[in-house]
Amino acid sequence: MLTERRQILLVDDEPNLRKVLSVQLRREGYDVLPAEDGEQALSLLRENHIDVVLTDLRMPKLDGMGLLTEVGKHFTGLPVIMMTAHGTVDTAVSALKLGAFDYLTKPFDKDEVRIVLAKALRTASLEASHATFGTTRGKFGIVGESKELHEVYTLIEKVADTPTTVLIRGESGTGKELAARALHEQSRRADKAFIKVNCAAIPTDLIESELFGYERGAFTGAVASKPGRFELAHGGTLFLDEIGEVSAEMQVKLLRALQEGEFERVGGVRTTRVDVRVVAATNRDLAKDMAAGTFRRDLYYRLNVVSLRMPALAERTADIPLLVEHFLTKFNAKLSKRVESCGPEAMAALMSYAWPGNVRELENVMERAVLFCDGSELLMQDLPEELTGVSSASGDESDLGFGDALAQSGEGGLKEHVRMAMAKLERELVKRALEQSGGNVTHTARLLKISRKGLQLKMKELGLRENDGEG
Repeated sequence: MLTERRQILLVDDEPNLRKVLSVQLRREGYDVLPAEDGEQALSLLRENHIDVVLTDLRMPKLDGMGLLTEVGKHFTGLPVIMMTAHGTVDTAVSALKLGAFDYLTKPFDKDEVRIVLAKALRTASLEASHATFGTTRGKFGIVGESKELHEVYTLIEKVADTPTTVLIRGESGTGKELAARALHEQSRRADKAFIKVNCAAIPTDLIESELFGYERGAFTGAVASKPGRFELAHGGTLFLDEIGEVSAEMQVKLLRALQEGEFERVGGVRTTRVDVRVVAATNRDLAKDMAAGTFRRDLYYRLNVVSLRMPALAERTADIPLLVEHFLTKFNAKLSKRVESCGPEAMAALMSYAWPGNVRELENVMERAVLFCDGSELLMQDLPEELTGVSSASGDESDLGFGDALAQSGEGGLKEHVRMAMAKLERELVKRALEQSGGNVTHTARLLKISRKGLQLKMKELGLRENDGEG
């Protein structure tokens, strides 16, 4: 099947560093696209699916800060990791406050590179950006006008411009990060940093150094001192997502930082004081965890000064038409399509579905539906079978080969049936994506979220010939 190799955009004006680091990253199993400056990097970003940008800070033409700004504008949610020399660490810290994911200080340890990249990739996959800014059918960048959301809007307005800690509760995919950003942007701290940490994405043994920073030599790979997220958020807001995943030992240290506004870096003795507004979020029932003894009672009450609950999509089905309209606009632009509306039967299916994955699931369904829609109206046939109850393997043209696989594989076992059926499904997906992009391999690779080279190899394997002269 289509195996997704993570693709790293490596940007540095030093040829030797690009060469050495490219070799290391490829050995780690990544695809690497090298660029010598920010302008070349932007060109590669437009033509490829990139998972992480690893960029030098000082470069000719467009430097690292300029590249970070452009990524923030046009490639929302793409992690940017800065590489910097010792003399420019302060600038790198400023980059973090402007949205960079992390930074590495040259010369860096290969283990440090591996750890930071893995953390960025895992965080990006857990926190894929689902921002819905630019709509007028809602508030604070959240799409919806239901009674349930108006209660959320009212609470945000009341508590945003206070130092009070807020605990945002809700299922995965309901927009908890949007609410956290709204609390920051509607406060007097809006011109300061909004620093987010996904506690579920960071290994237990690294969470302390992530939050509080570390001194040089504190552990293997700590080649230079580094501030933690609390320091970076000084004067602004720290968003602790998936707070329920923090270990019992770390809960004690976190409680002290929240109560006293002070902490020590890992391996350090100097106490650092900060002014930080903390917003936490969880999809767990912390009251049950507290009763079970896995979450500290005092930390729970310290976090839960104000409780804000993001409603599940199933609780606000009246907002689904607005969300569908929003995602049609978004994915028409992204996929160069012209789907103008959603047909009544398809809308009824969308309205009646349970949406266990909430708005995030609806967004994914809409992207797929727009991609495969052949007309100007979204129809039932464009929706996945879990919404329609109709198997895509039951028809002549939509038959992706499961019946044929059984008929042709003779006495083969279950694994052989599955292999043949999935091979035909894979070929159909690649073929459709090529058709949607006009046969352009580069754009098809972006749609399928695999590297261009990986797609070319897959096309050769599947017997799909690349057209002469295509991108």
